Parts: sequence; structure tokens; C-alpha cells
Amino acid sequence: MKKVTAALLGLAAGAVAWALRDIPAALGGTPGGERVRRSPQFRDGRFHNASRTRTMPPGGTGDTARELFFGGQQRHPAGEVPLVPAAPGASASGLHITWYGHASTLVEIDGARVLIDPVWSDRCSPSRLVGPKRLHAVPHELSEVGQVDAVVISHDHYDHLDLPTVRALTRSGDAVFVVPLGIGAHLRRWKVPEDRIVELDWDESHEVAGVRLVASPAQHFSGRGFQRDNTLWASWAIVGPEHRVYYSGDTGYFDGYQRIGEEYGPFDAALIQVGAYGPGWPDIHMTPEEGVAAHREVRGGLLIPVHWATFNLAFHDWAEPVDRVWREAKAWEIPLAIPRPGERIDVNDPPAVDGWWQALV
Repeated sequence: MKKVTAALLGLAAGAVAWALRDIPAALGGTPGGERVRRSPQFRDGRFHNASRTRTMPPGGTGDTARELFFGGQQRHPAGEVPLVPAAPGASASGLHITWYGHASTLVEIDGARVLIDPVWSDRCSPSRLVGPKRLHAVPHELSEVGQVDAVVISHDHYDHLDLPTVRALTRSGDAVFVVPLGIGAHLRRWKVPEDRIVELDWDESHEVAGVRLVASPAQHFSGRGFQRDNTLWASWAIVGPEHRVYYSGDTGYFDGYQRIGEEYGPFDAALIQVGAYGPGWPDIHMTPEEGVAAHREVRGGLLIPVHWATFNLAFHDWAEPVDRVWREAKAWEIPLAIPRPGERIDVNDPPAVDGWWQALV
């Protein structure tokens, strides 16, 4: 019996060690260097937003705790989220957008293929054992996404920058990783080749496959461990010869959207963060109504809401973000598409909003 117990304990210890083995690497590298120090956004040893912001204002911790234990919201779908399988052989011309859930999105624009914030892991966490777990399966295998020209990252939080996905993309293709300043340190630790890493400050750009990728301002924060704001965060303008797409990244509502629209818009489509908001962190995530306002100010064209449905990261109802954004978009007569995960949208001929998520509440 003692031998059996010892064997079981050994197996358990081995399983835990296996699950924990990637945590040190997942924390990433140590950002630094002259380009980081020269950034207008960097001072006193960290990056800053254009205006003073707080990740948790006074009273926010108490409010958040009350919501956690007494809020009573339905934070998970009541059934299986409908997924749309990959469509092999689809035309690459024009402008098509495939949303895989949360913020992970493929933008096919004027012949180029740009993958945004890809997260294919079951959890957005440095650990395989704990952390927010997917509420629906990945709709397409990463191999079904196909070759991409660029991987664009908005910031280094785990629900936007995922170690296993980065490693898989590094092995399977030759896409360049276009990222905000400092995130290159994480990629280098994960063995992404130096010639495939491009780091940009706000309003800097890089051209890939005839498309210009512009890091534009956002209002958020960063950090994968105990140290915050040692890498920059950004929204993105994807500017092709014929079409333009805006991606908000994670951001609070701020006064920079009009300038982004004037300098890089108008856009044919905008991917706007509408989920994971809360009264305890009003400066760093937009509400759906603020997302619609930001969309209007950047002159966003077709509105596609992102950053909802996949991970339980806040205390609102699972479907509340899209219910609210649908209502607000109708009030402003803004064209809107709310795809199922995996659904490929032709921006020039988007499907009508059908309320598919309402069967899951």
C-alpha cells in the first residue's frame, strides 16, 4: 500500500510540475533599452497614458468584492456557443474579418493577412491549472487559419499575448510580430527570431505585404507579473491601398479618438472593445456605450464588437456587452455586425444582426 501511495504521490507531483513548467517563461522577458527610455510615453521607469488614469479608483476594491460575491449576474452562457467552421478556399481579395472569440481576429485586407491578439490556449493565464478558462472552444484550429503576413499585439496581458500560441506561430510560419515597445523582450525570451520582431511607439508604423500597421494611442496598462507598465499598450490602424481597419485594443474612453480618425481614418471597419468593463476600473476598459462613441469619433464604418463572449473577466452578464452595443448602435444608426466565433465577415456585405446570443441567456 505504501508503494502504491508513493507512486500516486509521485504521479501527482509530476503532473503539477508539468503544469507549472512554463510559468517562468510565460511571465516573459525584462523590457528595457534605449528605444524604451526615449519614448515620450516612458518616464520614472514605466510607461504612462496621455492623461492620469487609475486601474482601481478609491472604493473600487470594495465595490468589486461586493459584485464578486453578491452581484448575481449570469456570467456564463446558458448553453453551447455556436461556432462557425473554417471556410477553405475563401477569396482573399477585398476586406474580410474573422473573429475567433475575445479579441483574436484575422483581418484579410487588400491581399494581406493580419492576425490580431491570437490566443488559442484554454486559459488566459501563465498557468495551465488556474486562471480564466474558455467559455467556448476555439472555432478553428490554428493550422486552419493559414499563413499570415503579420501578427499584431495590442499589449502584453495574458488574454492578448499567449506563449503557446506565439510558439506555434513561430514554428509554423514566417509572419512578423508587430508589437508595442517592450513586448519584444517577451518574444525574444520565447525564441522568436530577431528579424521577425518589430517594436513600435505610438504613431510609428511598419509596412507588411503592402499594408501599413500603425501603433496608435490607447488608454490602458500592462504587465505579466508583479511589475506593471514596463511595456507599452496600443490601438492599431491597419491601412491598406484600398481599405482601412481600426482595432481599439483594451482601452478606456479618452480624448484621442478624433485625432486617430483624422490621421488614419476613415475606416471601413472597426474592432472595438466592449466587454470586461466595471465600475471598479472605469479608466481602462470602455463600456459598450463608450465603445460606440469611440467608434463614431474614429469614423469607424462597420462596427464589430470584440473582447466579450470567451473569457469571464468581469462581473456583468455574459451577453450584456452586445445587448447594450446593439441598442446604442441602432440609436446612432451605425452599421453593426456581431459574428459568431469563427464567422468570416465580408465588410462590404455584412450579415444582419440576428441576436444569436440571446438563446444562451
